[in-house]
Amino acid sequence: MTRSKTLACRARRGLLALAVLAGTGLVHAQTNDAPLRLIVPFTPGTGIDLIARTIGPRLSERLKRPVVVDNRAGASGNIGTEAVVRAAPDGNTLLVSVNTLVMNRSLYPQAPFDPLRDLTPVSLTSWGQLMLVTHPKTGFKTASDLVEAARRAPGKLNYASPGVGTPHHLSMELFKNTSKSFITHIPYRGTSPALTDLLGGQVDAMFLPIHVALPQIRSGRLVALAIGSDKRHALLPDVPTLTESRTADVNVDMWYGVFAPKGMAPAMVATLNREINDILASDEVKKAFSSQGMDPATGTPDSFGQLVQKDAERWAALIKAQNIKPE
Repeated sequence: MTRSKTLACRARRGLLALAVLAGTGLVHAQTNDAPLRLIVPFTPGTGIDLIARTIGPRLSERLKRPVVVDNRAGASGNIGTEAVVRAAPDGNTLLVSVNTLVMNRSLYPQAPFDPLRDLTPVSLTSWGQLMLVTHPKTGFKTASDLVEAARRAPGKLNYASPGVGTPHHLSMELFKNTSKSFITHIPYRGTSPALTDLLGGQVDAMFLPIHVALPQIRSGRLVALAIGSDKRHALLPDVPTLTESRTADVNVDMWYGVFAPKGMAPAMVATLNREINDILASDEVKKAFSSQGMDPATGTPDSFGQLVQKDAERWAALIKAQNIKPE
């Protein structure tokens, strides 16, 4: 065999090996030194941001490549989400999001993308619970107290949220719809101003993430009425669920997870899912999440996709029934 034929043969074998690696998703781990961007569609300091900054460094170690967190806030999360939708499915860009993603799907039907169609579920990362709280001056001790007062004087009581379409807002609307009560919605631009007015007694109630509500409950500045979950939480074991309160049989837990642009190779999705699941299983990560009232959760890409689809249908039905419109 001539030298030129030998070199050609070796080149063909090299291309074949590269094709095999590409099929397994490993080619990127071996040849891609570009940073992997974890796009967070909300501001730093949120629960989603915590997830990205907790798993990011550990994912970097496992993939042997830089991983950076990129906050792209705005338009209720749509700006950051669209950046991922428009990105190439090459393993360089992922989205870290929350169930607001599917709420927005029904609130903004004219958006230039559909999260169910244009994103690939990679991994569920955690669950977060919302606590129904009130100001002490209301005198309410239970969720039943709140519902009974709302039924006696529909619209007299009000509740705060960080804005239209947030989990805090839609969770209360689901609670109202299920408990057959009416409480006036007062939307704010963010959790901080809403919480400020709740603490000041300007509004009567609100759904808050556990890690936000806990310090205020322990200090006596807020009263915990119920938790919007299927079970009580270890941080507040004496607080009943909404179902136990006999007000509304609803679960408003928030899921958090990682998505990729549509078209990512299944083998690459599987690799990322495996690595993220291993990261979430560590005691260090569990501790970091629990401090924020979040519970790590794992699963396959398919099971996560089914969860997202089911949740999208649930919130779509509520948004239509309550005729909820974005601000």
